[in-house]
Amino acid sequence: MRLLTHNMLKCHVKNCTDPDKQYPLRFKDVQIEQIEYEPNEEFLVRMLPRLDWTALVKTAKDLNIAIPDSVPEDPASDQEFLQKLHTIIMETHVTDGSMVCDGCSHEYKITKGIANMLLAEHEI
Repeated sequence: MRLLTHNMLKCHVKNCTDPDKQYPLRFKDVQIEQIEYEPNEEFLVRMLPRLDWTALVKTAKDLNIAIPDSVPEDPASDQEFLQKLHTIIMETHVTDGSMVCDGCSHEYKITKGIANMLLAEHEI
């Protein structure tokens, strides 16, 4: 699972005790793999407004990945920034582990790079 995907996931448990903590999900005991891909700068620039930068920075720091604290004024012309962004959201894959909601402590397993976001019937 790419960090791009993680940036868009939140807890959907019906009785989550603190809805303000449903996002971002916190990684727990994860295995990370770097898989190289050809950079697509146009895609990165177009995705940037859709990213929750604060959540991405928090997640990257939790995983000990260096990331700028803020987006540059003109990201499209900042090659170093685009390369770091590409590495973080496109090449960093969580292969195994889990994601935990800080609001209700529900744990979503990640196996072979696929997050299981299905809920039990009583959680819907």
